[in-house]
Amino acid sequence: MEPARQLTARTTPIPGLMLFELPVHGDNRGWFKENWHRSKMLDVGLPDFQPVQNNISFNAARGTTRGIHAEPWDKFISLASGRIFGAWVDLREGPAFGTLFCAELTAKDAIYVPRGVGNAFQTLKDDTAYTYLVNDHWSAQAQAEYTFLNLADEDVAVPWPIPLDRATVSPQDRTHPRLADVRPMERRRTLVLGADGQLGTALRRAFDGDPTVDFAGRAQFDVTSEKAYRATDWRKYGTIINAAAFTGVDAAETADGRTAAWSINAAAVTRLARTAVEHSLTLVHVSSDYVFDGTADAHTEEEIPGPLGVYGQSKAAGDAAVAAVPKHYIVRTSWVVGEGKNFVRTMAGLAARGASVSVVDDQWGRVSFATDISAGIRHLLHHEAPYGIYNISSSGERQSWAQVARDVYRLCGADPGQVTPVSTEEYAKPGTAPRPRSSVLDLSKIRATGFDPPAAAQRLAEYLDGGS
Repeated sequence: MEPARQLTARTTPIPGLMLFELPVHGDNRGWFKENWHRSKMLDVGLPDFQPVQNNISFNAARGTTRGIHAEPWDKFISLASGRIFGAWVDLREGPAFGTLFCAELTAKDAIYVPRGVGNAFQTLKDDTAYTYLVNDHWSAQAQAEYTFLNLADEDVAVPWPIPLDRATVSPQDRTHPRLADVRPMERRRTLVLGADGQLGTALRRAFDGDPTVDFAGRAQFDVTSEKAYRATDWRKYGTIINAAAFTGVDAAETADGRTAAWSINAAAVTRLARTAVEHSLTLVHVSSDYVFDGTADAHTEEEIPGPLGVYGQSKAAGDAAVAAVPKHYIVRTSWVVGEGKNFVRTMAGLAARGASVSVVDDQWGRVSFATDISAGIRHLLHHEAPYGIYNISSSGERQSWAQVARDVYRLCGADPGQVTPVSTEEYAKPGTAPRPRSSVLDLSKIRATGFDPPAAAQRLAEYLDGGS
């Protein structure tokens, strides 16, 4: 056997199906190879699919033929001995459904098979050992989710080297359906938690019409309840978007509020992070400018958190847990405006009554409209942006709360002069939580992905004109 000089990978006509050539070192005693080397394989493009089970299929005779089985997990396949003719058919929903790829594999070859791609092989030598790593544990429940295709399907027309009438095939594999009768394997779904809040409502609109997205408010999934996690079939999901949070900044400074903030923003998020790791899920988590102390003029994604109050501390703890998930997006935002109670609605109500109001003028930031935050989240997922932390707020010049209030009054046809600017110290009451002076978020990183948040002034006018 000629040794492969280095690990190489190439793509195939089936999206996500990758063929590898493994370095094999041989002499008169036999050979040695690194069959699985996570770091090297990631470097050549293999997804970090986190295998949890190793299986071996030993085939005593040439002509043994197995498949075509599409399983609800990803597989990394290689040979310990012998030679096979492999056939892979895309049985997932989408335009590639029915696409065929074939290749012969020996001990120097391996192939990564994504979830939903049908896998089959025919042994070309006696004593062939076919090995595969999978990233979920086999169970009877999981097997019920398999999708099968008949080995002799005329539309796909696999060119078997040994005709099937002379091959060893199980009775079950001979009775699988033809392509026209195959129900494609559904794509993994997305679960949105906290779907009844300001951001959750905007996420419902952002993903409206997408049948693969499920929405759960607290009544459907309480993030603090262990029962909710155990009752969920995580195998059908690929992504969690966590919009659930305790947002009572001042209430978090009380005894009961402190416990609630840590329960929802930290402990529950840690449980979500563990779930994401266990099931190889992408976790999208919405964070806050309150994780910072506000001393920087504009906060970048690389800034180390330094929260001032309990709310910010609980959010920073949740962020730390999510950062340990291999596939994660932490979306930091500020001054959120959407449906429901928020600063802009409060000011609009006061303006409508012609009321005078005192508003803090020495805390700066940008309002962030829930519509744009949800659009940014969808953009990150749709474009498969690199995992990590992203700031998303509306764009434009920074403003103080008092300046935002004056804009609201003006747009509502009221006198902006009825808004009196005051300092944080003048406004503060007993029990008021400390707040960052600057909540301005640097938007360079999200813009580099191709998403440019609209200007806050434009969104504010649209919002007050009846938009959301």
